[in-house]
Amino acid sequence: MAFPVFDPATMAVDSRCDEPAVPAERINPQWLRYRFSNPPAWIPEVMPERPLTVGRNRWIPAAVLVPIVVHDEDDLRVLLTRRAAHLQDHAGQISFPGGRVDLTDSSRIETALREMEEEVGVGRHCVDILGTLPEYLTGTGYRVMPVVSLVHPPFSIQTDPYEVAEVFEVPLSWLLTGANYERRSADIPGRAERITFYAVPYQSYMIWGATAGMLRNLFHFLRT
Repeated sequence: MAFPVFDPATMAVDSRCDEPAVPAERINPQWLRYRFSNPPAWIPEVMPERPLTVGRNRWIPAAVLVPIVVHDEDDLRVLLTRRAAHLQDHAGQISFPGGRVDLTDSSRIETALREMEEEVGVGRHCVDILGTLPEYLTGTGYRVMPVVSLVHPPFSIQTDPYEVAEVFEVPLSWLLTGANYERRSADIPGRAERITFYAVPYQSYMIWGATAGMLRNLFHFLRT
């Protein structure tokens, strides 16, 4: 059974978050490097995703790259993709470049770098790895490690049309503002139950589910 497809218009807003934003003086490459080199004591926010895919009896290891594009010292943006509509899992949703670990991958970081190259055409020579965030367990059965990085232009986007429908960027400051996050819920098609998840709308995009959950943990990590 494939992951259910949700219509963002049906997602009810249950509550809005009210934490203060990460201070502007922290949103620069130097401070981000400092924070990952000197991690604080913090508690990741766990948003349990109910298993929504039948037939998977183990967690599949995976990784995503959280690419913070450095346009300028004070202009950092997170690169995101919209997944192709025909994919089995998370079709049409907003995500980071990433995927399951291949047998040839030496590490989760290698997985994230490889997927970045394959999905959007950005080479690893542009990528400066900062560190990782705690694993995130998805409703589709993946155990995802977010690999946070700085990405330095110039680079050209060359998408794999089989996997990626669109590439866009969101200001990092927007994603590090607590008030931009919402708790939402939606009915599961074909089932008499609802799921609850985080969402962070930006312009015409609805970032939600696992991607929003990982961004919430980046927000908590950087504001601690």
